[in-house]
Amino acid sequence: MKLLKATTLALLLTTSCAFADTEITYQFWGSPQEVGVWNSVARAFETEHPGIKVKIEASDWDSYWEKLKVKVAGGTPPDVFAMDAPLYKDWQSRGVLLNLKPYLDKEPGILDGVYPLTLKAYETPDGFYGLPRDFQTIVLYYNKDMFDAAGVAYPNDGWTWEDFRTAAKKLTKDKDGDGKTDQWGFWEAGYDMEPFWGALVWSFGGEVVNPETHKTLISSPQAMAAFQFMSDMWLKDKSMPSEQQLRQYGADGFFAGISAMGVSGHWSVPEYSQVAFKWDIAPLPKGPAGRVTSANSAGFVIAKDSKHPNEAWEFVKYAFGEKGQTELAKIGLAIPVRKSIAERPAYLDQSTKIDHSLYIKALDYAHLKPVFKGYEEWSGAVGDALHMAWTGEMKITDALAEAVANGDEVLARSK
Repeated sequence: MKLLKATTLALLLTTSCAFADTEITYQFWGSPQEVGVWNSVARAFETEHPGIKVKIEASDWDSYWEKLKVKVAGGTPPDVFAMDAPLYKDWQSRGVLLNLKPYLDKEPGILDGVYPLTLKAYETPDGFYGLPRDFQTIVLYYNKDMFDAAGVAYPNDGWTWEDFRTAAKKLTKDKDGDGKTDQWGFWEAGYDMEPFWGALVWSFGGEVVNPETHKTLISSPQAMAAFQFMSDMWLKDKSMPSEQQLRQYGADGFFAGISAMGVSGHWSVPEYSQVAFKWDIAPLPKGPAGRVTSANSAGFVIAKDSKHPNEAWEFVKYAFGEKGQTELAKIGLAIPVRKSIAERPAYLDQSTKIDHSLYIKALDYAHLKPVFKGYEEWSGAVGDALHMAWTGEMKITDALAEAVANGDEVLARSK
């Protein structure tokens, strides 16, 4: 690793000293509720750090990345910005992120008490270029009213995917007797590996991708069995609404009240808390290889071209610390990465009365959503091919062959 210049070391040594009046920008994707919480974090930080002002900028998911690319390319990046873990290696490989190792080295113990799986996504051979902000694990959501009406027992810890499939068929109904299904047992979009098909493949004993060998692995016999299971639910059992059927009700079949089950992360809790029906959560069912879920995180990164890297680090350190994580817990969208916050009332005692600890316990059987250079393009290439299977336009075997070929082509270009 290259030695830091003396001027950089001098700057680091002044990190704890008083700062001149300085404004830094924190940019992220998020809802108005998140903007409110992050403004609270920023104001609390400013109180403890006189002379540093934090400007909060938020956008929806799509426009966030477009704006970010323009700013970075133009040499005017935000000082601190949010990162989706699977996209981290793309940004880090461009040389636009600040290596945080010198700062972390000056803060012994700062990573103590952080869930190890969340840190793994941001670690590189020469240090951390980002830190996790919060994380998500996937659980099963179920409509208790639909289960009660159909006389089906609620999901439990012993459920297998076959139990799940049997229940989904029983919960698929033509409620008004017009000859058309208007209630389905399960809903899932099926495009990205999160929240469903990645965990399904893993629980059947398959793997998804190996970035080191540049291979897409979803055509193994184990993965094939998982995809066949999903295809049969969609096309044979018809216990999942088609894309065309779902379009009549909106983007989320569980929220719309037309599917008895869905899979999602904690990000859905605030929205689902507004529905009229009763619902609850359960662990994902077990497959032939056991129970598996996926874990993903959003993180903080600092722009390499930030004009105020030390001040930016002070804000990241604060938001990554217990005070910032406590405020983050109030949003209710994600789980704090610090055990001291996630395993205490700040996170566990939320207004929506479900077992919020279930998302934390899921880390015990979670696989990290892949983080590698080219992930976004790879995900699109694989998802486009699989979509042809879910619509019935291609046989699942043919769709998987195309998905593997397309995915491997992306991986080869991303070496």
